[in-house]
Amino acid sequence: MQPLRGILLKIAAVTTFMVMASLIKATSNNIPAGEAVFFRSFFALPVIFLWLWSTNDLRTGLKTSNPWQHLWRGLIGTCAMGLGFMGLGLLPLPEATAIGFASPVLAVIFAIVLLGEKIKAFRISTVILGLIGVLIILSPRLANLSSNGLNGGETLGAIVVLGSAACAALAQIFTRKLVKIEKTVTIVFYFTISSTTLSLLTIPFGWVLPSFNEVALLIMSGIAGGVGQTLLTSSYRFAPTAVIAPFDYVAMLLALLVGYFIFDEVPTTIMLIGASVVITAGFLIIWRESRLGLSRSKSRKISANN
Repeated sequence: MQPLRGILLKIAAVTTFMVMASLIKATSNNIPAGEAVFFRSFFALPVIFLWLWSTNDLRTGLKTSNPWQHLWRGLIGTCAMGLGFMGLGLLPLPEATAIGFASPVLAVIFAIVLLGEKIKAFRISTVILGLIGVLIILSPRLANLSSNGLNGGETLGAIVVLGSAACAALAQIFTRKLVKIEKTVTIVFYFTISSTTLSLLTIPFGWVLPSFNEVALLIMSGIAGGVGQTLLTSSYRFAPTAVIAPFDYVAMLLALLVGYFIFDEVPTTIMLIGASVVITAGFLIIWRESRLGLSRSKSRKISANN
């Protein structure tokens, strides 16, 4: 293990994904979310093929005996991406990023409901804390919802991004099952194929002919997405999940900087407080999972010695 290398790769991945999100946001006034998903997915494929070739996984990485599981994972993941891209056009970047951090909290709920994982006091408390943080972030939007309905674009954006976080959390549950029987590169490849194909179903819902500048930005978003995915996957080869997972939250700092300097978005105090609560819950979940992982490892060693 090379923890420092893993951490640097994770930070590079998070930064690259933020570049991707910024490029998508820059085109969101004219480009529908489904069309953006197509460009982001299709132009990530050359990067992924190059990665598979460089790691000698081009043959083995494309083999699967679980096409239906990949399809379901791809369907849910594509919904998460599409809703997330739609939200980027409706919300300030920092707020969309903060709501997205609800995904690990929701993943715990789905793991309890769908996988039958045990409910303990610590888990319940972290979930409640995370949900409180989400409610703090959403509170101004919920107030607008009660008075104006969905007429306010940002209110709709908050609901859409929360839906994206829920889909991403559900996709994590499918991924947990897939990683037990498939290589990570296989999961990445088939998700990208799925999202490229499924995005074409949105053509009847208003795709537009993008300008030259928009095409350039969309192609760059796809390349950035592919590079980010390879960096993310590579980071887990050099460091344990518990070490590098907390660096997901570098995205919040990057979103604040990009939002302020590029999109002229000033975060509200309520959003920052809510984001802090959600991030705290996320850190607690990561810490707890790492402790449980160590306990399981020790138990296996004791059993092996006996």
